[in-house]
Amino acid sequence: MSMVNAYILVGGILFAIGLVGFLTRRNMILMFLATEIMFQGVILNLMGFSLRYMNLTGQAFALFLIVIAAVEAGVALGLVVLLYRR
Repeated sequence: MSMVNAYILVGGILFAIGLVGFLTRRNMILMFLATEIMFQGVILNLMGFSLRYMNLTGQAFALFLIVIAAVEAGVALGLVVLLYRR
């Protein structure tokens, strides 16, 4: 198995774990964490496909998605804390 296939396989497994976690949990924080796991799986697949096709666009987009995920994590966790305090 080549390294590119390993990236794509691990990304798919991460996405599947996140999807199962999202569908089976009722706690909002755990659902948020499952969504983040799915997001990281997608980013890893972008990196793998970028490596396979020798195109840096996928890597640049993955970097952009990591920044967006960090902002989204801050906003979502702030909202969850606000909801649990009430």
